Amino acid sequence: MKKIFLTAFILILLDQILKVWIKTHFVLGQEFQIFDWFIIHFTENNGMAFGMEFGGHTGKTLLTLFRIIVVSLGIKYVFDIVKNKMPNGALIAIGLIIGGAIGNIIDSTLYGVFFNESYHNIASFMPEFGGYSSLLHGKVVDMFYFPLINSHYPEWLPMIGGDHFIFFRPVFNIADAGISVGIFTILLFYRKEFN
Repeated sequence: MKKIFLTAFILILLDQILKVWIKTHFVLGQEFQIFDWFIIHFTENNGMAFGMEFGGHTGKTLLTLFRIIVVSLGIKYVFDIVKNKMPNGALIAIGLIIGGAIGNIIDSTLYGVFFNESYHNIASFMPEFGGYSSLLHGKVVDMFYFPLINSHYPEWLPMIGGDHFIFFRPVFNIADAGISVGIFTILLFYRKEFN
């Protein structure tokens, strides 16, 4: 059990340190190119994965509450199944998923209250300046952009020939990476432990 919570804690800590640093040192849309295929690009996600949204203000409230409920139930489930002996890798994978989910819930729940719209300002993290939204209506901070292939479709392809094409478009954060790595690790190596 300690491995799960230590992994989750470390992931949340790293995730939130980077998000607060990006939020207080970058202007929305600003980017810093490390390599052609690795860019730090400050963007915010108001909704679900890949920026999908639904239901406006009420939808955002329901989405954030849904995330909190699912993660709470997930943690209870983990307590129930971890009573059985599990490999260390499975425990770390569970910790990555829980830590990633909590990291994004922190943004959705609190960032609207603690940050104002003047992103490039360390004072924007002080509540007395007023936030850009209310509790449960924050935006998730994303920053990792990996345009691994930035090219064009071959001209001979019908309908899309010559069109610009980027492979791996999503911009994500440490929490998202933790969730993805945790899920893929369980699916690839530890499925039988969860049957």
